[in-house]
Amino acid sequence: MTSDSINVQLPDGSQRTYPLGTTALDVARSLSEGLARQVLAAEVNGEVWDLERSLPETARLRLLKWDEPGARSTFWHSSAHLLAEALEALYPGIRLGIGPAIEQGFYYDIDFGDHAFSSDDFPKVEKKMLELASRSSAFQRREVPKAEAVAYFEAKGDPYKLELLEGLEDGSITFYTQGAFTDLCRGPHLRDTSAIKAVKLLNTAGAYWRGNEKNKQLTRIYGITFPQAKELEQHLHLLEEARKRDHRKLGKELELFAFSEKVGMGLPLWLPKGAMVREILEQFLRRQQTKAGYVQVVTPHIGHKELYQTSGHWDKYGQDSFRPILTPHEGEEYLLKPMNCPHHCEIYRTKPRSYRDLPLRLAEFGTVYRYEQHGELHGLTRVRGFTQDDAHLFCRDDQVKDEFKKVISLVLKVFDVLGFEKYTAQISLRDPENRTKYIGTDEAWNKAEQAIIEATAEMGMKTVTVPGEAAFYGPKLDFMVHDALGRSWQLGTIQVDYNLPERFDLTYVGADNGRYRPVMIHRAPFGSMERFVALLIEHCAGNFPLWLAPEQVAILPISEKFQEFAEQLQSELLAADIRSSVDHRDEKIGRKIRDAEVQKIPYMLIIGEKEAQTGTVAVRRHGQGQGESLEIPAFVALLQKELEAVL
Repeated sequence: MTSDSINVQLPDGSQRTYPLGTTALDVARSLSEGLARQVLAAEVNGEVWDLERSLPETARLRLLKWDEPGARSTFWHSSAHLLAEALEALYPGIRLGIGPAIEQGFYYDIDFGDHAFSSDDFPKVEKKMLELASRSSAFQRREVPKAEAVAYFEAKGDPYKLELLEGLEDGSITFYTQGAFTDLCRGPHLRDTSAIKAVKLLNTAGAYWRGNEKNKQLTRIYGITFPQAKELEQHLHLLEEARKRDHRKLGKELELFAFSEKVGMGLPLWLPKGAMVREILEQFLRRQQTKAGYVQVVTPHIGHKELYQTSGHWDKYGQDSFRPILTPHEGEEYLLKPMNCPHHCEIYRTKPRSYRDLPLRLAEFGTVYRYEQHGELHGLTRVRGFTQDDAHLFCRDDQVKDEFKKVISLVLKVFDVLGFEKYTAQISLRDPENRTKYIGTDEAWNKAEQAIIEATAEMGMKTVTVPGEAAFYGPKLDFMVHDALGRSWQLGTIQVDYNLPERFDLTYVGADNGRYRPVMIHRAPFGSMERFVALLIEHCAGNFPLWLAPEQVAILPISEKFQEFAEQLQSELLAADIRSSVDHRDEKIGRKIRDAEVQKIPYMLIIGEKEAQTGTVAVRRHGQGQGESLEIPAFVALLQKELEAVL
């Protein structure tokens, strides 16, 4: 390769040489004109780029089509700029905040000034966006000196962009222009606007500038776009289905949980049925953990501030914690527990440990507290008090990989039982460009990252690697679960940590009587009970599987004459560990059936004259209508067989 050429490595490992100045689009055209028409962006040495940006002298290149997350993110980022262009044309003088792509679509934060804006204005904005898109305006990237950038936004009177510029260094600033619109932006973007064929603005919300409640509240406009109208139609159908499955709506209808302003925002109250679901999930995981050699511990809801200073949580997350609790003793400060791991480190320290004691697996359903901003709270998925199915494994260096693989097996067992068939395993590593976010030595980090990479490879797992997503004390394996609507949720996580044992001075005595540091593995298959239950509700639309349903059987007597038989039947079911209730109301049987259907109770037993005389039950399955009549022992056996098949 000469100085006037570049070397490009393709995903299949093949190497190609191109002239200096070649773009990813040029490479795509050299492979196939059809491919060139389909690609939206390029991944260059792990970073997503514009297609028409000149490649470096050595480039690992992936060409990204619509089905790739990097391509969709680029598409939606460009759509955010298109939205801003349309708004500036329709509402002169508005000022712009930020407009990123998100997991499903994009948003832009807008200061409308004296202009009134509401969702009633969506149709005219959508029309303007499609009009602008049809002009096929190219997205043009330009590096801009800081002084020029400042002058541009001063002339435009945009304080938000000027504030963003304060944190940028000269030489790192880029503008993107399409049509009559220019924005401060790192990119990447589409080649031009013509790919955007279908537009839908979804909703508006208030958003404090830079997430700070002391700043002005802007109008956040959410939208989504697609290359084809039929894809938008499919997406809107999924959104409607998601609304029906919303865990906040179903949680209220099924009497699972509630919130109270007097208790406090983001602090859920678990109602009897919801508490039952939690308890069943905990019992299930406890059984699995016992089989895997875990021991259960319990730690307080608060801890001395010094504990979290030692762990590093105060320095890294102090701003996201509740304020310290001051006691009558001068200088004594406590915190609501933000994490369980420091407490578990102190349990490890309660007595000397030998290499023969390891691995030590400590498990706890521990409730932790973090101060989330008001605008970020969302049902059970974003709360201020939540319970983690936490465990910390203390092991020797030579045990790390095997222990990590055993935890993976446990997480996959949980997913299998709960019907989560689709997931992505994400290896989350340090950000190589900003190591100030992390604690510990390069040697420790390299060992931890290598252990995760080797363990997943040996188990034959398909993984994606994402730099910059590691915890501050170590790399991790995150499980991104895809629900029934195809949405992705980050749930189970496993982390390798060489740093907290160092900070807490944890040791064990080796076979040679020397003192050594254990390695910590943090793991939580559910993540948090709150978030997990929210996902579960939406995944199954509130139709919990029989083993998890808070109420498995509704006993529906046709009239009060059969109450005694119904109560006798309930006692027999209770003796067989089957959860049931009797509907004693003076209502017609049709109403009782409808109400049981609304409550999504898996089985209904209709009790009338015939059933009382013969000792049978008329069985009705939720959503399936009337079934067969069975003798009570046969019905109990039917349910027990169904439960045994799962558990």
